[in-house]
Amino acid sequence: MMKRKIYTLLMALGVFLVSSCELEYLENPNLVTEASTDADFLLNNIQLNFRNVFNGVSDSGQRLTRMLNQGANTYETAYTPTSYDGLWEDSYAGLLADAKVLKKIAADKGFKRHAGIAKTLEAFTLIMLVDAFGSIPYSEALNPSNFNPKADDGAAVYAAALELLKSAKTDFSGTATGTPNDYYYANNYTRWTKLVNTLMLKYHLNRRLIDKAGSTSAIAALITENQLIGVGDEFTFKYGVSASDPDSRHPDYSAQAQAGGGDYQSTFFMWHLTEAKGFDDPRAKYYFYRQVGVNTTTSSEMDCISQFKPSHYPEDMVFCLPGERGYWGRDHLDNDGIPPDALKRTLYGVYPAGYRFDNNTPAAAGTADMATNGAGILPIMLPAYVDFMLAEAAITLGTAGDAKALVTSGITKSINFVRSWSLTTNQQAKINAFESATTFETNRNKYVTTVAAQYDAATTESAKLNIMGREYWIALYGNGVEAYNLYRRTGKPSGMQPGLNPAVGNFPRSFIYPSVYVNTNSTAKQKADFKVKVFWDNNPDGFIF
Repeated sequence: MMKRKIYTLLMALGVFLVSSCELEYLENPNLVTEASTDADFLLNNIQLNFRNVFNGVSDSGQRLTRMLNQGANTYETAYTPTSYDGLWEDSYAGLLADAKVLKKIAADKGFKRHAGIAKTLEAFTLIMLVDAFGSIPYSEALNPSNFNPKADDGAAVYAAALELLKSAKTDFSGTATGTPNDYYYANNYTRWTKLVNTLMLKYHLNRRLIDKAGSTSAIAALITENQLIGVGDEFTFKYGVSASDPDSRHPDYSAQAQAGGGDYQSTFFMWHLTEAKGFDDPRAKYYFYRQVGVNTTTSSEMDCISQFKPSHYPEDMVFCLPGERGYWGRDHLDNDGIPPDALKRTLYGVYPAGYRFDNNTPAAAGTADMATNGAGILPIMLPAYVDFMLAEAAITLGTAGDAKALVTSGITKSINFVRSWSLTTNQQAKINAFESATTFETNRNKYVTTVAAQYDAATTESAKLNIMGREYWIALYGNGVEAYNLYRRTGKPSGMQPGLNPAVGNFPRSFIYPSVYVNTNSTAKQKADFKVKVFWDNNPDGFIF
């Protein structure tokens, strides 16, 4: 039994002999082996590990697309082989290993619902891993007799993921044994089926650059089927409020709420939500929470206020501060030291991190009303995203649907969801007191009307795609997975803030391989540089990043 446990870890990570991992497996009662017959336990692990995998990819994606500050001065120093060890372990030693075992148990015992959920999350994970790393082990992975599984081409792993989605769709229909503990949809398999279809839309949209005809046909069929996720079908992971044993709060909340500090928000992203259109985005006060209401004038707190805008920045590019109202972040690839600003920098707001709603009464983090908060969400796949994906398909592939209507619908759904979800938190009274439903609707309609006019004024496909991409990017706050894909697929939104220094290296077209993979698998080879693209990205080197 001990050997089997060790083999599972070695096979999943490609590690030859790591005594510390052996000790962990011997002492951790939560780890399972192929001899396990507890399908519910396995599915619980799969669902929780999926959350971790998504978080791992999303964090880098948000930083690369200027949603959050990237705290290094070059891409090469920001991302090293050890950056993704945890993501790789959660994927291979966790989710994929458990899914392999669960599928065998489910086939033997008729647990089709368990299998359908596991296959959906396995497919989603494989797609994310390919989108992040490119070629990855799959056909030879998770084989206890092979410690050095080869990497499969990303296209082949994508194809395997599509087959898993098709199989999951079958599992969600008809009769089945057992009722899973479903963390996402509470055993609503109509919604799981809609998610499967939506993942197929994502799959084919990513492939449109290399197979325009195939993607057009497949997306047209999904549109005709009309079973994509809609309002009420939001696919999110819901965090809790416990601070220990374990900490169940949203990780962005727990990193900042009690002591302040934590991440720096992106100056560029905050500018888009507060200044770029001449009025506030209706989501700004939900996305961000200010600890101060006015800009600092002390360079020891923010040294960029005493500096000139970098000469390589375009003339109209925001620098240092996005406005004059206390939004306090950092520019892209700013790795300055940490000044005494922890209780002054802008924090994550109520959405999606579960912190505070900004009702124009700034206060330092850690005050009394934080005690019962932190129950945020991961916005993994939302109805608004579907509209934006369909708009992109309509613009680039000519699929059915009015692109402008889809863009404005996506914006409306995003704004509505941000508010409606936030009203389920302990910030409800603050929100309602600050912004009535009528005021909210007026602000939302003004925003949608402004974007619609900008879309009408766009005269080229690229210009229309840029408006779609900008609005999708804004709606994706908390989801760097889709933002990173959108940016590589379309180069939109264009005009992203450059790195603070003029020489920041190559924009990562894919993640560098983790050290636990390249250092322990004799068939693995580290990438030559960050210019290596995933299989569906045939945009030119450099592109417009």
